[in-house]
Amino acid sequence: MMTDGAKITLSDKELELVCNTDWIFTKHIIIQKVYQLFGDRVRGLENELMHWYDYLPKEIFNKRAKISKGENYQLLPYVMMDYPRHFDKHDSFAIRTFFWWGNFFSITLHLSGKYKTGLEKNLLQNFGFLQKNNYWLCVNETQWEHDFSSSNYLPIEELTEEQFSAILIREPFVKLAKKISLQLWETVPVFLTKSFGEMVQLVKAG
Repeated sequence: MMTDGAKITLSDKELELVCNTDWIFTKHIIIQKVYQLFGDRVRGLENELMHWYDYLPKEIFNKRAKISKGENYQLLPYVMMDYPRHFDKHDSFAIRTFFWWGNFFSITLHLSGKYKTGLEKNLLQNFGFLQKNNYWLCVNETQWEHDFSSSNYLPIEELTEEQFSAILIREPFVKLAKKISLQLWETVPVFLTKSFGEMVQLVKAG
């Protein structure tokens, strides 16, 4: 004999939301504006990168910026842009700009394999700069998380140079990141452009 399953009910708040289309349309508009914000920055970033063409790996110039979105990074929507972007099985060289609904905008320098090994000296020499300019260092064993929990990132201003060096050489990758509150939306373009320029300076050779 078949029986009905448990009764599925909605809270008052859930019922209000499921009957209201305005918030979901607003969400789509906001995500589109993030897309536009990222897209509007591409030409300036390309020009910035070309300025240092002689000092950067040539393969990172082969691909245009890639902007993508999703609905489920830790159950929340996101938009991300990779530029420059060079990923293969062992070697990565990328700067990732990330919007995470309800949390922040971030920008991350991501190096692995030969790029990380080749640029460790540069990063160590810039420890003081990273400390003073609100950078965070990834301390996770995986390189594909974006939240700023203490299991994933630590603020470099709280690390000694010895601690920074030990973490830097521990994994085959390094991620250096900065973030800005969504409440500071109007200043985000300047923040991202400035941070991008800093990251290019960190990794240029010569």
